[in-house]
Formats: sequence, C-alpha cells, structure tokens
Amino acid sequence: MDNKFFITIAGTEFRHGSDFLEKGDVLNLVKEPDNEYDTEAIAVKVTPLGKIGYVANSVKTRIGETMSAGRLYDKIGDEARAEVVYTLDQGVVAVVTEGIIGA
Repeated sequence: MDNKFFITIAGTEFRHGSDFLEKGDVLNLVKEPDNEYDTEAIAVKVTPLGKIGYVANSVKTRIGETMSAGRLYDKIGDEARAEVVYTLDQGVVAVVTEGIIGA
C-alpha cells in the first residue's frame, strides 16, 4: 500500500477502554451514515466485544498527523480493516490495511 492512512481511535473510555489493545490487533471499521452526531462517523469494532470507539474526527481527539474520520470517509468502502501500530498514553494509533477504494 503506497498511501498509508493512520488513524486515532477515540471514545474508548466510554466503552471497554483501550488497555487490552496491542500492536498488531485487527480492528474493523464500519461507516455509520445514520449516526445522529456525525454523518461521517466510522465505528471501530473488535471481535467479540463489538464497538469500542470511533475513528477520531477532531483536532482535539486526533494524535499528531493522523487522518480524521471526515478525511478517511470517502477513501474506504462501507467497511474496512485497520491494525494497531501504537498504543500510547494519549491513545491508540492504527493503520488502515484493507477496504481502501482503488487500492
């Protein structure tokens, strides 16, 4: 993959936390176009827990230069996969590995 899309996982503190995530863990990304708060919301799910958070969509929740959900939304299909690359004190960073349109 020439263009790597790095994302931050946000909102885990409202569900299961993120302490269980480790480098290499696979994350399922699922668009939520009917989300009442954000029409470009992308849920982050882990089997068997289900939804653990969202792709960050704000400069306040993104880590560094990671891509916002709004910038990623049109670059993936309805579902995609990502892999955890960093677990930091500030949060979790992953890279999109499957589901990129045109890849």
